[in-house]
Amino acid sequence: MVLRTILFLVINFAALGIGGIFTGKGVPSEWYASLSKAPWTPPGWVFGAAWTTIMICFAIYMAFAYEKVKSKKTLIALFSIQWVLNVLWNPVFFYLHQVAVGLVVICSLTVLVAVFLFRYWSDLKLKSILILPYLIWLLIATSLNWYILANN
Repeated sequence: MVLRTILFLVINFAALGIGGIFTGKGVPSEWYASLSKAPWTPPGWVFGAAWTTIMICFAIYMAFAYEKVKSKKTLIALFSIQWVLNVLWNPVFFYLHQVAVGLVVICSLTVLVAVFLFRYWSDLKLKSILILPYLIWLLIATSLNWYILANN
Protein backbone atom coordinates (compact mmCIF):
# COMPACT_ATOMS: atom_id res chain seq x y z
CA MET A 1 0.00 0.00 0.00
CA VAL A 2 2.77 2.47 0.91
CA LEU A 3 4.77 1.75 -2.25
CA ARG A 4 1.67 2.05 -4.41
CA THR A 5 0.83 5.37 -2.79
CA ILE A 6 4.35 6.63 -3.48
CA LEU A 7 4.11 5.45 -7.08
CA PHE A 8 0.82 7.29 -7.59
CA LEU A 9 2.28 10.37 -5.88
CA VAL A 10 5.20 10.37 -8.32
CA ILE A 11 2.89 9.91 -11.31
CA ASN A 12 0.45 12.58 -10.09
CA PHE A 13 3.14 15.15 -9.36
CA ALA A 14 4.76 14.37 -12.72
CA ALA A 15 1.48 15.42 -14.32
CA LEU A 16 1.55 18.69 -12.39
CA GLY A 17 5.19 19.23 -13.32
CA ILE A 18 4.61 18.63 -17.03
CA GLY A 19 1.53 20.82 -16.95
CA GLY A 20 3.57 23.48 -15.18
CA ILE A 21 6.17 23.45 -17.95
CA PHE A 22 3.45 24.27 -20.45
CA THR A 23 1.88 26.83 -18.17
CA GLY A 24 5.22 28.62 -18.10
CA LYS A 25 4.48 32.29 -17.72
CA GLY A 26 0.77 31.62 -18.25
CA VAL A 27 -0.58 33.03 -15.01
CA PRO A 28 1.57 36.19 -14.92
CA SER A 29 1.43 36.56 -18.71
CA GLU A 30 -0.04 39.63 -20.36
CA TRP A 31 -2.62 37.42 -22.09
CA TYR A 32 -3.96 35.92 -18.85
CA ALA A 33 -3.72 39.21 -16.93
CA SER A 34 -5.84 40.93 -19.60
CA LEU A 35 -8.68 38.41 -19.37
CA SER A 36 -11.90 39.19 -17.57
CA LYS A 37 -11.89 36.61 -14.76
CA ALA A 38 -14.67 35.38 -12.52
CA PRO A 39 -15.16 37.30 -9.28
CA TRP A 40 -14.70 34.00 -7.42
CA THR A 41 -11.24 33.39 -8.90
CA PRO A 42 -9.03 32.48 -5.94
CA PRO A 43 -5.65 34.13 -5.34
CA GLY A 44 -2.73 32.48 -7.10
CA TRP A 45 -1.29 30.73 -4.04
CA VAL A 46 -4.54 28.77 -3.60
CA PHE A 47 -3.92 26.89 -6.85
CA GLY A 48 -0.63 25.41 -5.64
CA ALA A 49 -2.04 24.48 -2.24
CA ALA A 50 -5.16 22.99 -3.79
CA TRP A 51 -3.30 20.89 -6.36
CA THR A 52 -0.83 19.62 -3.78
CA THR A 53 -3.67 18.51 -1.51
CA ILE A 54 -5.63 17.03 -4.41
CA MET A 55 -2.73 14.98 -5.73
CA ILE A 56 -1.88 13.60 -2.28
CA CYS A 57 -5.49 12.60 -1.65
CA PHE A 58 -5.85 11.17 -5.16
CA ALA A 59 -2.66 9.09 -4.79
CA ILE A 60 -3.99 7.56 -1.57
CA TYR A 61 -7.38 7.02 -3.23
CA MET A 62 -5.74 5.24 -6.17
CA ALA A 63 -3.64 3.03 -3.90
CA PHE A 64 -6.80 1.94 -2.05
CA ALA A 65 -8.68 1.49 -5.32
CA TYR A 66 -5.93 -0.64 -6.81
CA GLU A 67 -6.17 -2.99 -3.83
CA LYS A 68 -9.96 -3.21 -3.85
CA VAL A 69 -11.27 -3.15 -7.42
CA LYS A 70 -11.62 -6.27 -9.51
CA SER A 71 -10.77 -4.81 -12.92
CA LYS A 72 -7.36 -3.24 -12.45
CA LYS A 73 -7.06 -2.74 -16.23
CA THR A 74 -10.15 -0.53 -16.25
CA LEU A 75 -8.95 1.40 -13.21
CA ILE A 76 -5.54 2.05 -14.78
CA ALA A 77 -7.13 2.95 -18.13
CA LEU A 78 -9.36 5.52 -16.43
CA PHE A 79 -6.41 6.80 -14.39
CA SER A 80 -4.31 7.14 -17.57
CA ILE A 81 -7.02 9.08 -19.40
CA GLN A 82 -7.40 11.31 -16.34
CA TRP A 83 -3.62 11.88 -16.32
CA VAL A 84 -3.57 12.89 -19.99
CA LEU A 85 -6.53 15.25 -19.61
CA ASN A 86 -4.98 16.80 -16.50
CA VAL A 87 -1.68 17.45 -18.31
CA LEU A 88 -3.40 18.55 -21.52
CA TRP A 89 -5.42 21.39 -20.06
CA ASN A 90 -2.40 23.59 -19.24
CA PRO A 91 -0.90 23.81 -22.73
CA VAL A 92 -4.33 24.08 -24.35
CA PHE A 93 -5.38 26.95 -22.10
CA PHE A 94 -2.19 28.82 -21.20
CA TYR A 95 0.14 28.06 -24.12
CA LEU A 96 -2.27 27.82 -27.06
CA HIS A 97 -4.88 30.19 -25.55
CA GLN A 98 -7.64 27.85 -26.70
CA VAL A 99 -10.16 28.67 -23.99
CA ALA A 100 -13.06 26.76 -25.62
CA VAL A 101 -10.97 23.63 -26.16
CA GLY A 102 -9.70 24.02 -22.61
CA LEU A 103 -13.30 24.00 -21.43
CA VAL A 104 -13.95 20.74 -23.30
CA VAL A 105 -10.83 19.21 -21.74
CA ILE A 106 -11.66 20.30 -18.21
CA CYS A 107 -15.31 19.23 -18.56
CA SER A 108 -14.13 15.82 -19.73
CA LEU A 109 -11.74 15.59 -16.79
CA THR A 110 -14.47 16.61 -14.35
CA VAL A 111 -16.84 13.95 -15.68
CA LEU A 112 -14.09 11.34 -15.51
CA VAL A 113 -13.27 12.15 -11.89
CA ALA A 114 -16.99 11.88 -11.09
CA VAL A 115 -16.94 8.47 -12.78
CA PHE A 116 -14.19 7.41 -10.36
CA LEU A 117 -16.29 8.54 -7.42
CA PHE A 118 -19.48 6.75 -8.45
CA ARG A 119 -18.00 3.68 -10.17
CA TYR A 120 -15.79 2.73 -7.23
CA TRP A 121 -17.98 3.93 -4.35
CA SER A 122 -19.20 0.39 -3.62
CA ASP A 123 -15.61 -0.87 -3.44
CA LEU A 124 -14.12 2.01 -1.46
CA LYS A 125 -17.06 3.28 0.60
CA LEU A 126 -15.92 6.18 2.82
CA LYS A 127 -12.42 6.12 1.33
CA SER A 128 -14.12 7.69 -1.70
CA ILE A 129 -14.04 10.96 0.24
CA LEU A 130 -10.40 11.17 -0.83
CA ILE A 131 -11.44 11.99 -4.39
CA LEU A 132 -13.87 14.74 -3.40
CA PRO A 133 -11.24 17.52 -3.23
CA TYR A 134 -10.34 16.73 -6.86
CA LEU A 135 -13.95 16.78 -8.01
CA ILE A 136 -14.82 19.95 -6.08
CA TRP A 137 -11.73 21.76 -7.38
CA LEU A 138 -12.51 20.70 -10.94
CA LEU A 139 -16.04 22.04 -10.62
CA ILE A 140 -14.59 25.38 -9.51
CA ALA A 141 -11.91 25.34 -12.22
CA THR A 142 -14.50 24.46 -14.86
CA SER A 143 -16.61 27.42 -13.77
CA LEU A 144 -13.55 29.69 -14.01
CA ASN A 145 -12.73 28.41 -17.51
CA TRP A 146 -16.37 28.85 -18.57
CA TYR A 147 -16.47 32.40 -17.20
CA ILE A 148 -13.35 33.33 -19.18
CA LEU A 149 -14.84 31.83 -22.34
CA ALA A 150 -18.17 33.61 -21.84
CA ASN A 151 -16.69 37.01 -20.94
CA ASN A 152 -13.71 37.45 -23.26
